[in-house]
Amino acid sequence: MPNPAIAYTRIKKVHNTRITEEEDALAAEEPLEIRLLYGPAHNRKQQSITVTMRTPGEDTALVTGFLFTEGIITSASDISTIHFPEVEQHAIAVSLHEHVQPVLQSTQRNFYSNSGCGVCGKTELASIYTSVDNAARNNIPPVLTFPATRLLALPDALRRQQLLFNDTGGLHAAALFNEAAELLLLREDIGRHNAVDKLVGAALSAGIPLHHSLMLLSGRAGFELIQKAAMANIPIVAAVGAPSSLAVRMAQQWNITLVGFLRQQRCNIYTNEHRIIM
Repeated sequence: MPNPAIAYTRIKKVHNTRITEEEDALAAEEPLEIRLLYGPAHNRKQQSITVTMRTPGEDTALVTGFLFTEGIITSASDISTIHFPEVEQHAIAVSLHEHVQPVLQSTQRNFYSNSGCGVCGKTELASIYTSVDNAARNNIPPVLTFPATRLLALPDALRRQQLLFNDTGGLHAAALFNEAAELLLLREDIGRHNAVDKLVGAALSAGIPLHHSLMLLSGRAGFELIQKAAMANIPIVAAVGAPSSLAVRMAQQWNITLVGFLRQQRCNIYTNEHRIIM
């Protein structure tokens, strides 16, 4: 069965002065409109939340994680059903239980989010921030600690499991590890924020304790990814690439241990270093 995350094309491959024609695997990129249905049975409402560019596959996990990390729902159990409209190829409909009132005012977008940006399309500066509970996060006990020796080994463990990246070379990855450095989940997508949403959505559905997990990112750590980690109650975020200044500032505020440049047996610990055991 064809993998929807991979597309193929014919290319001319140049090596030195030799040209050959070959088939090349590409990371698939397709739009997905997320629609929300909510309200009592006698007065159901439907609202288009966003169009996001994503790699097809794991779409139910993507929308579950997106709605949760954007603060629109508070639990995966808020969702009644998720289905694809029969005649519409690029839409997905999420139906909430009748008693669930989604929080929509903080997520108004001008209806488009590209694969490279987790906050694109939001129309007000204040709306880039979701409803992270600072007081609750600052009271999180240091349950999860992570030995530095195991931390340094994680990028190689991640890379070995990036199967779609091996085929295409064009996908971001986000993964969850426990304190024994065991891989719990890994998700890939052309958009780094989509990879995190797929990961969080899958973890919520599987009942994986996010508050006792480390999240590893295959690229840089931007603000929007730290915010998603805060919404998911993830205490440690490590990135193979660099963090941004706002990511560091908010990781400190949200009581997240942030590690950057985790590669080649080295790393920088930017915030809340007490969770990394030397």
